[in-house]
Amino acid sequence: MEAKNFTVQELVSLTQLAHEKGIEVFVAINSLLKQEDLSLAGDLVEQLERLVNPDGLIIQDLALVDLVKQTGFSGELHLSTLANVSFPSALKLVKEKLGINRVVIPRELSIDEIKTLAEACPEGFSLEVFVHGALCYGISGRCYWSSYLGGKSGLRGRCVQPCRRFYTQEGRSGRLFSCVDLSLDVLSRVLLPVPKISAWKIEGRKKGPHYVYYTVTAYKILRDLGNDPKEKKTAVELLSRALGRKGTHYHFLPQRPWNPVDSDGQTGSGLFIGKIQGPKQNPYFMPREELMSGDLLRIGYEDETSHGILRVGKYVPQKGRLYIKLPSGKTPAPGTPVFLTDRREKALDEMISELESEIIKPSLTEAPESSFIPEFPKGVLPASVADEVYVYRAEGKNYQGKATGLWLPQDDPDCQPKKINSHLWWWLPPIIWPDGEKEIKSFISSAIEKGYRNFVLNAPWQIVLFDTLKGLNIWAGPFCNVSNVLALRVLKLLGFSGVIISPELGRDDYLLIIKQSPLPLGMIISGNWPFTVSKILSDQVKPGRAFISPKGEQAWVKKYGPNFWVYPNWKIDLTDKKGELQKAGYSMFVHLVEPLPDGIEMKTRKGIWNWEINLV
Repeated sequence: MEAKNFTVQELVSLTQLAHEKGIEVFVAINSLLKQEDLSLAGDLVEQLERLVNPDGLIIQDLALVDLVKQTGFSGELHLSTLANVSFPSALKLVKEKLGINRVVIPRELSIDEIKTLAEACPEGFSLEVFVHGALCYGISGRCYWSSYLGGKSGLRGRCVQPCRRFYTQEGRSGRLFSCVDLSLDVLSRVLLPVPKISAWKIEGRKKGPHYVYYTVTAYKILRDLGNDPKEKKTAVELLSRALGRKGTHYHFLPQRPWNPVDSDGQTGSGLFIGKIQGPKQNPYFMPREELMSGDLLRIGYEDETSHGILRVGKYVPQKGRLYIKLPSGKTPAPGTPVFLTDRREKALDEMISELESEIIKPSLTEAPESSFIPEFPKGVLPASVADEVYVYRAEGKNYQGKATGLWLPQDDPDCQPKKINSHLWWWLPPIIWPDGEKEIKSFISSAIEKGYRNFVLNAPWQIVLFDTLKGLNIWAGPFCNVSNVLALRVLKLLGFSGVIISPELGRDDYLLIIKQSPLPLGMIISGNWPFTVSKILSDQVKPGRAFISPKGEQAWVKKYGPNFWVYPNWKIDLTDKKGELQKAGYSMFVHLVEPLPDGIEMKTRKGIWNWEINLV
């Protein structure tokens, strides 16, 4: 949201130049769409098709699948890693049912898991694999931390990165959830013989030309010349000078996994080049290497009071002296680290200027504006009676009551109710990894065989795990992140009976979406919702023990199956809104009941999340 995004006019020129040089262009419309966004998104897709002619779109929201059909967009459709397509059988579904051409797979996967997904790819389908760039603590598409603490959703490009703050647990403070960068470097060559991998992905949001040039050049060398030891060394050196964070191979090698959380270190980006010296009234530093006019420096870290950004105004030799006067007026303390975060070398400027001279700027003055008007589905009749469902974990809870939900147990696949309860809803986990697919599919088959009919799925593609949908009541769960009626229509086509829509939404969003929903809707009315779900946990964090944010917010971590769930010590509580929502037409109200670890005290807090401010 804070990036300098391209105008359609700029995209026309740049795409034409790229195509002339044999380069593909994919446009990321990679945001969760609210109901009010649909017309604007449709306009954009229509203009892209008519004027820009990109090779594909990268999306997370299923509404774009519908809008692509409505606008006649002819390029490819790629599902973002935020869509969380994480297990093999999902690939055939998204190609055949949704017309997807490529999936950007999760960063958490090992090379063995990547190979498993590649083997499952249908004809005419491919995978895109991250090889370098920033790592989120949470699994993509499963993090609500930023939204929960202030309405700024990572699913809409507004993440304020609360995971990178200092946290304290039992007297020990550190950046307990802050990750270094992914950097497969020389290991990326292991991907070359894997069929169906069509692209290596370098994360680079808001990065400057220096980072782009250094990382892309390094991986081109590793791809094309990586068997030469000298070339490997050159590539690794380029990556070390790209001004990113320290790197990790993460889970790529299953026999040697790296935990990317550096609790004791600093995980800000940039190349360390010195520390602040001198008197407080006139601070300076002596750079370890020369600085060029235009270089961008970061003084300290973003969450520190004396943090600042400084643009270098003139050349400074190595071990020269640069006096610091921050635009904010803040004075950094002696010992504060200084990082080089972006630069524009003369050679790089010349390359960019040469490319700019080749751009032909077309006149779009005569091009008609988009007149696209999206076609929305017809709404279903509101329910006269709403179900109340209390959802529990499998840990010794008496779940034989009416309209009860139970998270499918991943740790103990044999754990099932002693007798059939026709009101029981089985809840599937928000992430299914490749090695868990067979077990969960077996559990589902066994449950159906025993007479269970109600299921809540927490990724749309989990519907492929059912051999038949006949006679079943299958709802899309809240982790499907549904926030508009066009996504609802796609889910209806996939065979869903109803949808529990995203808990990130606000009052106006809830009341708008219900008016034209083609499916019955439910929502989270109360209970424990996680900040995030992650595959990792720092050795410095003890599960089940409270940790505290810089603002005094308390939370805890609990492991379920292969994943770690991070919960705040306050609940969603919209119970006093139930009458209004039921009158509007909502037919299911869900209460999430999480077992509290010893020592965790729930805080009395207004748990309305984005109800009043709406999702921004």
